[in-house]
Amino acid sequence: MKDLVQIYDTTLRDGTQAEEVAFTVEDKLAIAKKLDELGVHYIEAGWPGSNPRDLDFFRQATKLKLKKAKITAFGSTRKSSIPAHLDPNLKALLDSKASVITIFGKSWDFHVKEALKISLHENLKLIEDSIQFLKKNSEEVIYDAEHFFDGYRANPDYALKTLEAALRGGADWLILCETNGGRLPEEVFEIFSQVKEVFDVPLGIHCHNDGELGVANSLAAVRAGARQVHGTINGIGERCGNANLISIIPNLELKMGYASVGERSLKKLRETSHFVSELMNVQVPTHQAFVGNSAFAHKGGIHVSAVMKNPKTYEHINPEAVGNVRRVLVSDLSGVSNIVYKAKEFGLKLDSKDERIKNLLKEMKELENKGFQFEGAEASFEILLKKALGSYKSFFRLISFRVVDEKKLNEANPLSSASIEIEVEGQKESSTAMGHGPVNALDKALRRALERFYPSLKKVKLIDYKVRVLQSGSGTDSIVRVLIESSDGNHRWGTVGVSENIIQASWMALVDSMEYMLLRYTSKKRRG
Repeated sequence: MKDLVQIYDTTLRDGTQAEEVAFTVEDKLAIAKKLDELGVHYIEAGWPGSNPRDLDFFRQATKLKLKKAKITAFGSTRKSSIPAHLDPNLKALLDSKASVITIFGKSWDFHVKEALKISLHENLKLIEDSIQFLKKNSEEVIYDAEHFFDGYRANPDYALKTLEAALRGGADWLILCETNGGRLPEEVFEIFSQVKEVFDVPLGIHCHNDGELGVANSLAAVRAGARQVHGTINGIGERCGNANLISIIPNLELKMGYASVGERSLKKLRETSHFVSELMNVQVPTHQAFVGNSAFAHKGGIHVSAVMKNPKTYEHINPEAVGNVRRVLVSDLSGVSNIVYKAKEFGLKLDSKDERIKNLLKEMKELENKGFQFEGAEASFEILLKKALGSYKSFFRLISFRVVDEKKLNEANPLSSASIEIEVEGQKESSTAMGHGPVNALDKALRRALERFYPSLKKVKLIDYKVRVLQSGSGTDSIVRVLIESSDGNHRWGTVGVSENIIQASWMALVDSMEYMLLRYTSKKRRG
């Protein structure tokens, strides 16, 4: 049977100290439910003595029906001038009604002298008294030994005495904190191993990521005997963040042979990562290990050819194990294997010896040389592929369009208007629209003209628009690439256009966006 390493999530407390994070109470409640679904053991939800938002969360958290996770309240040891039973911070922890309480204390003599300005002996009393008071009134108390590794390097005898004080108070867990995030994995392993020899009690690890080693240090501590690991989803946290549970959990389960959330819950890892990022209003980094969109993306033709034969050639785990998927990209680095793989994704059966593939590959590389990029515009590539195979019929034909920007003296912003004429199966349609800019006006005019024939386009929304100048030194004559991301509410797709004229580049991407939607809609109707 695998040894269990308990996962202690502090996204809702330590994670919220990140510069860009501001969760509402509703956000925190939703994340707590998602963390419970993932299978974490503890959810450190906030510091009830520090702000009204955390107090409100703990009041509402009593209604959460969690299957596994224990809601945990966080705070510090008592103030030196106040006895434990009168300390407002400790009383707030108990009033939170959390089933578990975590408090931190000073392990580094430097901090005791410089930050607290008290004697080393008095600090030991703060730790013991605080835990003793909390343990009498709560189910479980976890002690975070702040700056333990720095403290141990400076004064090992005193650092160990702080742990002894916590145990005298009745702490259920001793968590060694690498608070400044500057230690190396071998240091963490060495010190943790030495502590493990002295204390035969449950030990855990809490690392920060200032040296980009939060995950490595956490795993080193597990090898040395840690059976509780603290961290946050996507590694969010103060300064450079906390140890990233999104990387720690699969490494424990799939690489090191430990049990944590369980292999079934592990499949929810990507979903959880993206859920938290969505509430933060940021995007999960494309290249984030295990859960990023590029984590199992293959671009080079040699790589794709090998992966098609056996995914283990270029993948360290099965992407489905963490809820991710394999992606094959098409670019000027692509080979025949990339084309065949993508065709299969689009429901097309192709022989690798098909002459049309070689012609398409040549055309695609020429287009990319001109500035097209299909990695983020797979809808445009699907259209290009089907045109090359002779299986594509355009849904409309442009007769003309005109875009006008007008700036009046007394108005703050220019006015944009677009007029367009198209033909659909022999019928002509004209439309005019105003917009916040020329592309917005052109988008509205095109939709208005097409919706008469294709009402399903009412669902389509342009959700992202990016412009990149591809040539430097050419001034306003530079070639530009436009990438558009669209959605029908259930599905997202990207399209691309390239031209010296930004309106023409935008038009190309807009047309592909509409055509792709109609292609999907009509193919669904045929399947139905």
